[in-house]
Amino acid sequence: MDRYRGQRRVQIDDSEGVAQEPNGMRFRPSNNNVTEDQEPFMGIKVRRKASFHRDFQGDYLDVRSHPFLMKLLQKQGDKKVLFADKVLKFTNSGKMKRRIVMITEFAIYIVDPETDALKRRIALAAVDSMCLSELSDNFFAIIIPTEYDLLIASTRKTEIVTILVEATKSTSDYQLDVTFSNRFEYRASAELVKEVQFEEVEGGIRTRFSRKEAPITEDDE
Repeated sequence: MDRYRGQRRVQIDDSEGVAQEPNGMRFRPSNNNVTEDQEPFMGIKVRRKASFHRDFQGDYLDVRSHPFLMKLLQKQGDKKVLFADKVLKFTNSGKMKRRIVMITEFAIYIVDPETDALKRRIALAAVDSMCLSELSDNFFAIIIPTEYDLLIASTRKTEIVTILVEATKSTSDYQLDVTFSNRFEYRASAELVKEVQFEEVEGGIRTRFSRKEAPITEDDE
C-alpha cells in the first residue's frame, strides 16, 4: 500500500519470536467537522506535521462502485457508510493482514480484499473503548468485551477514532472511552491477551508485543 510509505519508521519487536513486516483519558468531540489540530487529539498525542489541518473524507474506497461491498451492506440492512479504507490488521499470532474496514451507523465491517469475503462484523453497541499510544504511530486497538479485540494500523487513525466516537454517541446512551498510553493490553483471541508497548527511538518508534496468557494454536481471521 503506497500510502504507508514516507511515514516515520516503525520497528516491530515481537518478544514471542514471530517475524513480521497521557494515561487513561476520556474525551467528547464536538459536532463540527473535526480536524486533527482540534479535539479530540489536541494536546494529547505527538503528531506528524502532515496531520495538521487534514480534512476528513470518510469513504476513501468509493464503496458504491464496488458491488461486493454494497451487497455485504445491503444484506445487513446498512445503508450509510461513514468510513471505508484499507488497513493492516493484526492476527493473534502477530502477523499483519491487509483488510478493508467499513464503518456504518451500526457496525464495523472487516473484509478480505483478496477474496471479497466478510471476515467479521462488529456491532457498534458492542464496542467499549479504544486504546492508542501517545506517539505518532499508526496503531490503535478497538476493545470489544463480549468478543476478542481488534488491533489495526492505519494512517487515518485519527479519523477512524473520531468517527467511531461520534457514531456510538449518536446511536447509544454512553460515551465511548479513548485511552492514551504507551503500554496497553488487548485480547487477541478468546484465550490470548497481549500487551503492546511503544517507545520513541532515534529515527522512529519501536513497537513490542508480549503474551499475557497461553496462546491458542489456530490463527484468527
